[in-house]
Amino acid sequence: MKVVEYIKESYDELVNKVTWPNRSELISSAIVVLVASLLLALVVFAMDKVIELLMKFIYGLLF
Repeated sequence: MKVVEYIKESYDELVNKVTWPNRSELISSAIVVLVASLLLALVVFAMDKVIELLMKFIYGLLF
């Protein structure tokens, strides 16, 4: 019975207590996430390239 009660309370909370974003808020949030993801990907790519060049330089000195 506790599981059924939990599901009913969860449904009630989702329907009556949660405030859902409207379409424009959702789109603007999605754009923010997209831009942040692209920036993070570019930073990781740049770090990868710098480390690659650094390792090639170090291996060039050693071998």
